[in-house]
Amino acid sequence: MPISSPEAGLTLHERVLRLFNLYRVVLGFGLALLTSPRLREGLLSLHDPDLYEAASWIYLFIGLMTALMRHDGSRDIHLLVLASVDIFLLGLVFYAVGGVSSGFGSLLLIPVAAGNILLHGRTGLLLPAFASLLLIYLTFFLSLNDSNSGQNYLQAGVLGSILFAVALFVQWLSRRLRQSESLAERQAVSLASLEQLNQAVIQRMRTGILVLNPLQQVHLFNEAAAQLLGRTIIPGIRLAELSDTLADRLHSWQDNPQSRLGSFRNQSNGLDIMPSFKPLPLGESSNLLVFLEDNSHLAQQAQQLKLASLGRLTASIAHEIRNPLGAISHAAQLLGEGSALDAQDRRLVQIIQQHSKRMNRVIETVLELSRRRPSEPQLIDLGMWLQHFREDFLHGCAEGDELILHLPEEELLTRCDPQQLTQVVGNLCQNSLRHSGAAGEARRVWLRLSRQAETELPQLEVIDQGGGIAAEHLEQIFEPFYTTESSGTGLGLYISRELCESNQAQLQCLPAENGCCMRITFAHPKRLV
Repeated sequence: MPISSPEAGLTLHERVLRLFNLYRVVLGFGLALLTSPRLREGLLSLHDPDLYEAASWIYLFIGLMTALMRHDGSRDIHLLVLASVDIFLLGLVFYAVGGVSSGFGSLLLIPVAAGNILLHGRTGLLLPAFASLLLIYLTFFLSLNDSNSGQNYLQAGVLGSILFAVALFVQWLSRRLRQSESLAERQAVSLASLEQLNQAVIQRMRTGILVLNPLQQVHLFNEAAAQLLGRTIIPGIRLAELSDTLADRLHSWQDNPQSRLGSFRNQSNGLDIMPSFKPLPLGESSNLLVFLEDNSHLAQQAQQLKLASLGRLTASIAHEIRNPLGAISHAAQLLGEGSALDAQDRRLVQIIQQHSKRMNRVIETVLELSRRRPSEPQLIDLGMWLQHFREDFLHGCAEGDELILHLPEEELLTRCDPQQLTQVVGNLCQNSLRHSGAAGEARRVWLRLSRQAETELPQLEVIDQGGGIAAEHLEQIFEPFYTTESSGTGLGLYISRELCESNQAQLQCLPAENGCCMRITFAHPKRLV
C-alpha cells in the first residue's frame, strides 16, 4: 500500500498557510540570531538596537505560537490580523535597521503576497495599503533624526507601488489556481463516480472476470467469477491455487494463443465453464484478463436453435410423410379385410400396419418435441415434489407396481420447470417398470434423493432391478432414434436429456446391481439464470 505524504489531500489555502507559517518561524530565527552583537558585527548597523531586539523576539514568539497551534485560517479576519501583525513587526525591524537603505523593506513582500493568496477579494488590498503607509510614516520619523534621509521617500514610494503590484498579481494568480483546483476536484469526483459505475457494472455482469498480474496472482475480480469457480477469491491468490484446471488452460493458451480451448467442469459446483484470455499491456509489465462463461447458457441457446430447426423440419415432414403413411395404413386395413388372403398374406398385412403405427408414433413424438414450450424454472422442494409425483404416477400404473422413495432428512431445493420434470421422471419410471417385468407382476422402482458429496448439488436416482443396459449400448442410449426394442421410437431418453439440459440439469446412466440407475443432477437453486 502506498504511503501518502502529509501534504496529500490539502487544499491550496491550507498548503499556502503552512508554508507561510514555516517561513515566519525561519525568518524569526534569522532575525533573533542577528540580535547578538557578535553575529551581526560587520553585517548590520542598527539605528535602534533595543527596538530591533524586542521586535525580533516578539516576531519569533508569535510565529512559533501560530505554527504550533496549526490555525486553519478559515476566517478572513484572523488572516488579516495575522498578516497585519507581521507587517507591523517587520516595519519596526525596518525602522530599527535604518529604513529603506538597509533593504529590509523587501521583507514586507512575503506577508503581503501570502495574505493576498489567503484572503478573498478586496480585503487583501488592505495589506499593501497598510504596509505602504507604514513605510512612509517610518521614513518620515527617520528623516526627523537624519537630514539626509529625505531622499528615501522616493524609494519608499516605489516599494509601496511594488507591494500593490505584487498584491494584484498574486490575487490574479491565486484566483486562477483556485479555479484550476476547483476544476480538478470536480473532475476527480466525476472520475470517482465513473469508477463506481464501472465497478457496479462489472460486479453485475454474468461473465466472470479475473485480472492477473505477471505472477499469475489475482489482482481484481467480480462476484460472478467467485460464483462460477465456486469458492471465495482472495486478492493476491495464485491462479493455480484457485483452480488448477484453469491454470492448465492458461498455460495451453500461452503456448499457443491460436489454439481452441475447451470448457472444463468445476467440481465444486458442477458448472461447465468456458475460459478465454486477453493480455492487458501496461508499461513494462503486462496484466492478463480472464473471462469465464457459464457454458450451460451457451448450451441452452444451442438447444433452442436445435429445437427451432427441428420444428421447421417436422412441419415439413408432417405433411409429406403422414398423408402417404395414412394412405398406406388404410390400404393395408382394407386389404386385410379381404377373404381371399391366405395366412402368409395376412401376416404381411399385419406387418405393414404394425410398422405404419410405429412410424406414426415417431412422427407424433418428434412433433411433440418441436412444439415444446421453453422451460419456466421455479423453486422446488424435491422431497415434497417426489411424494406428490409418486401418488399421481401410481394411479396410472398396473396393480402390483411400486415406487419406493428414499428421502433425506434435510430439505433439498432446485430451480426447474415442474411440468418438464414430471415428464422426465415419469418417462424414466415407465422405462424402469417396463424393464423390471411384465404388467401385473410385482415390479419395483426405487427413487433415491440425496446430495452429492463433492458438489453438494441435489441428485435423484431412478433405480430398477431389470436386466440393465449392456456396456456397448451405454454411449448410444441418449441418441435420437436409437432403441434396442422393436416397438420403441428411440426418442424417450433423448427427450428426457434435452429437457434436463433446458433446466440446467444433467441426466446420466450408471451401472447398478442387478439393474440400471438413471441419475439426474440438478442445478443449484441460486445459479445465475
